[in-house]
Parts: sequence; C-alpha cells; structure tokens
Amino acid sequence: MSSGETKARFHVLTCDCQGTSPLDQTSIAACAGTAVGAGATQLCRKQIDRFKQALADESHILVGCTQEAPLFLEVADEAEFGGELRFVNIREKAGWSNENRDAGAKMGALIAEAALTIAGPHVVTMSSSGIVLVIGRDEVALEAAQRLAARMDVTLLLTGEAELLPPRIAEVPIFHGKVLHARGHLGAFEVEIGDHAAAVPAARGRLVFEPAAAARSISRCDIVLDLRGEPPLVRAPDKRDGYFNPDPRDPAAVARTLFDIADMVGEFEKPRYIEYEHAICAHSRNGIVACSRCLDHCPTGAITPHGDGVEVDPFVCAGCGNCATVCPTGAVRYRMPRSESLLTRMRTLLRAYDTGRGRRAVLLFHDGKYGEEMISAIARNYDGLPANVIPVAVNAVSQCGLEVLTAARVYGAAASVLLVPPAQDDDLAGLTEAAALNNLIMDALGYDDGKAEVSSERDPEALAAQLRATAAVNSDGPRIEAFTPAGGKRDLLSLALFALHNAAPAPVDEVALPEGAPFGTLDVDVDNCTLCLACAGVCPTHALRDTADYPRLTFLETACVQCGLCAKTCPEKVITLHPRLEFTNTARNPRIIKEEEPFACVRCNKPIGTKSMIQKVQQRMSTHSMFASASALRRIQMCADCRVIDLAESGDDPFAGAPRPVPRTTEDDLRERELGIRNDDDKKT
Repeated sequence: MSSGETKARFHVLTCDCQGTSPLDQTSIAACAGTAVGAGATQLCRKQIDRFKQALADESHILVGCTQEAPLFLEVADEAEFGGELRFVNIREKAGWSNENRDAGAKMGALIAEAALTIAGPHVVTMSSSGIVLVIGRDEVALEAAQRLAARMDVTLLLTGEAELLPPRIAEVPIFHGKVLHARGHLGAFEVEIGDHAAAVPAARGRLVFEPAAAARSISRCDIVLDLRGEPPLVRAPDKRDGYFNPDPRDPAAVARTLFDIADMVGEFEKPRYIEYEHAICAHSRNGIVACSRCLDHCPTGAITPHGDGVEVDPFVCAGCGNCATVCPTGAVRYRMPRSESLLTRMRTLLRAYDTGRGRRAVLLFHDGKYGEEMISAIARNYDGLPANVIPVAVNAVSQCGLEVLTAARVYGAAASVLLVPPAQDDDLAGLTEAAALNNLIMDALGYDDGKAEVSSERDPEALAAQLRATAAVNSDGPRIEAFTPAGGKRDLLSLALFALHNAAPAPVDEVALPEGAPFGTLDVDVDNCTLCLACAGVCPTHALRDTADYPRLTFLETACVQCGLCAKTCPEKVITLHPRLEFTNTARNPRIIKEEEPFACVRCNKPIGTKSMIQKVQQRMSTHSMFASASALRRIQMCADCRVIDLAESGDDPFAGAPRPVPRTTEDDLRERELGIRNDDDKKT
C-alpha cells in the first residue's frame, strides 16, 4: 500500500433491502477483509437498533447503503458518535441485478475498497463579496438584475439596442457598452468593456445613455451573469466557477441560475486538482517550443505558457485530468486522487474480487454524478450491472491515463470501460489516445483481453447492453504478478509495461508505436554530430546525458518521452525521433551515442572540446573578417585564457579592418574644380 493510504478495521453493516438485494455473507466477509456483521433486511427502519448498537460498540463503521445515508448520519449525530462513519453502495452496483446471486465477490470487493483511507487533496480558497455583473440585451437582463439586487451588489451592462423603460427606482446602476473580453473566476473576474456609458438619470420614455466615457474600461466583479444569448465569454463556461450563461429565452433556466447565484457569498474551497513540476516539463527550452500537449487539451484555458514551462491556474482548472493524461513526463500530475492512490484502489478491488473466486473482472470507470446516475438507472429499470462489472468512481474519467489502463490488466481486469459524461464529449482526445495505445500494446504482446473502450453512451439500456457484451469477454490470459504502486506516472507506467511483457502470451522485444507516443529511441547521424551536447542540456528527463570529464553523449531509452526538444535544439539537425516500446536491456541501460578524444588547447594542452567541434567552428569562421589571418583562426584551437594571451602578444587588433575611406564634401568638389580651372589657364599661358 503506497504512502498516504491506510486501511482501518471497519465494522460492516449490510442489508438485503427487504430481500431485493440478496447477500452472500460468507463470500462478502471473505473478500472484504474486515468484520462483517449479520446481514439485516431493513436496517434503516425496523432494525435500526443494530446500527445504534454499532455506534455504541465500534469506532469505525461502514454501512452498505448510500440511499439512507442522511438518516444514518442523523441517528449518529443524536448518539454523539465520535468515530468514523462511511457508506458504500452495494445495492445498485451489485445487488439489484439479474446476476445478484453471483455478486458476493463484487460486494466484498466494493466494501474492501471503501475501507481504504485515501489522502485528500489540497484546496484553494475563493472569496466572493456578492458583486455581480449582469450582462444582457433587453428586459430579461434588467429584471434579473433587479431580482438579485435585494441580496447582492449588482451592476447591469446592456449591450443591445432594445428600447427599455427606465426603472421607477434605480435599484441597480445601468450602463451600456460592448464586452470585449472576460477572464478570471469566482471572486476575481475582470471584464473588459468598450464604449462604456452610464444611463442618463433624466430619461423619461426610454433608457438613454451618456456619451462613451472611455474606449476601454475594466469591470471587476465576483460573479458574471451573461444573458446576451450569444457565445460565452470564457472557455468551457459550465466549468468556470462564478460564470453563468443560461439561455435568456428559457425563464426556468434563468430562475434556477438566480437561485444559485443568491447563495454565492462568502468563502468557497476548491480542490487543487493539479500539481506541476517545472524541472521535468518538456514544453520548451531556450525559447524553443517542443511539447504543448497539456495546453492543447485543457478545455478551460487554465494552463498557459510561462517561461520555459507552463503555469496552471488552480482557480480556473476544472479538474478534468486531460493534462495529466497526455503529459509524457509526469510534470503535470493529477492529485484527486494521485495515480498511485487510484492504482491502490484498483489493486484492492481486484484482489478482493479474486479472493471470492470472481472471474473476468471488468472495471467500469465513471464519475461521481453522471456515472452514478447511469448505474442507478440500469439497476432500477433494467437488468442491472453484470456480476463481473465492478464500478470504479473517479473525480474525472479523463484522468485515467495509460498507466491506469495498463495497470488494470496487471491487477487482473479482463477489460476496462470508461464512461464519459456529456460535458466531456469535446475533451476526449487524450483519453481516446490512451485507450488506443493500451489496446495496441495488448495486441502486440498477444493478449486477448485487457482492452479499454471509451463509452459515450447516453441511453441506460444501451449502456447496459454494451456492458453485458464486454462482460462476456474471453479472459483466459495469464495471471500477472502485481506490483506495489509507488512513484510518479512514468514509474508506474514502466512497472506496468514490464510486468505485462514478462507474462505476455507472445512477448516481443519491440513494439512499433505511432508518432507522438511517449516512448521511443533516437536516430543520430553520428558522423555529423559535433558533440556540442546542446541536446543533453535541454533534455527534461535526462534521457540524453553528457559526462563531466569526457566528451561523451549517452542515451537512456526508458527515460525518453519523445518530446522532440533535442531534435529542435540540435544545431546540426542530426537527431531523428523514432517512437517504439523496447523491452530489452538496451532500453533499460544507458548506451553511448558518440564519444571522442578531447581536443587540447594548442598552447597549454588543457582539454577544451572535441576535435570535430573545433574543426566545425574553424570551418564556419574561416570566411569571417575577424579570422582572416592564420594566427586569428588558430586562436579557435586555444582555451579562453590562452586566446587572450596570444592576442596580446601578437599585437593584432581584433577589431581592425580595411582603411576607412576619407569622406568627401561639397567643398572638396569645389576646390578641385577651382584647381582644375587654374591648371587649364596655366597651360594656355
């Protein structure tokens, strides 16, 4: 178990929900690995005394029901329970199914996972004073601003040309202008407005406005209510805290939004979903941009370039996890939960399931809202989940990168299904890429199972049919020795891949990968490489390394992420990327790309570089005016100290050039003309 995760000894209370969710207590207890009490049939009503007795006797209680959690919490409060109380849904996820008689192992696995304690995320705080900017075109915006004014500090900005009757009482300041740009988040919005003009207080029949006070002005507010009915002012508006843009033609939607805004005063905590490590970021070096995967896949624009790396705004980040999924180095890491924590949960689930002799486990990754609703709909209205489909709740399905999908097969999953909510339909590139790469690797190593599929199914009945088809997958593949999840993304991925290779039905030494894959080697034109070592200087993962006391370039393939910084930085353009997955010791051990005898200074014999590099510099500088003489060109073969000494001894002026021409003026021309006339007169005489 990785650091930060523990498993307390919980007392488990289960209930068959009046016989609708049969319980195999023997199998559940064997799989859960903790104390499981006698199964109840109506724990939340007639048998509530069992729960009350547990409150008196136990300090850690786990109830196998989430529907009645509010009731149990209320009873615990009345009893002044000071221990830990948790809930797990084994009814919709296992009991309410046509295959519930075979679901004991799954129930035990879900309980075992629920007993884990996962370290929580760090949070950031957003503060709102209730300052609202309402933007709109007509009376819908005016009415919304007036309704909010009773509880909030509201300003109305009208952008349309609709003729509006001036309000009888000026409850809110009214202005006219056009919105140019908006940025920020709850508690810290900045809206740039053009042609900002205040309403004339003496207007009678309709609102009129003063001449524009300024071409551009900034409005700072805590909340933005956009009722223009036009494209939103920010990217991914549904994921931006404090920004609302309901359809102004839908009165119900506007009313719901006003209700939500009315409570947005005070301090609000938000998880810090992402951690960033600049040292291993492959975005750029020395102004040369290589990797921009996190920037390209961030739906909210929370990630922006910053120097040679990037910057993640935790207030704008919506926690989708796309950036962490596509980051090849692990510089961007998802922290709700950490990847190693998610792998710990998967390992716990699948180990417990295997203890109960469960077969062909299929992991269903889903989020806590849409996914839970779909599972509930399938359980209540259709055949329920198959007994071997085990739900895994995550904060965002798109956080499941290649390290998660490959580790799932290592830990015993026959397949993985990633259920994507509608809000993420436009953010699937990274997730789809990870699933495709996982499936390519499984096929290349001869696995018939272990595949991952991304599901965007919106119909519960159709999803149930899809899961049944996946649950029937043939899983006679080899058992794999599971590893302990520890380290960063790259470490976890390497552990999973080499575990897969060691047990592969058809192991191969090399798997060809598509361009852009985060594994591979380098092809270097050694003859034209000067060992300048610029590539080693920019490599973010130290896959390319130099040697301090000898001209040598080495390469470690397992550390290479194919970011391309080396190829773009190389002045000789002799590096070509070659994506592949290599399983031999060639990839695990550093190999020498090129080495040369050091070139010594021709005066003091101190090593100053390589022979090829000195020759290349001499060749390039031979046509330069500062190196026109043989003695000047020879100084390139000297160290910095000897170069200065030789220059002083020779008396050469390094800045000397051809004699400058004497400038001519009009007076010179007149003088020569006058002298020429006199000479002609002398000749005549």
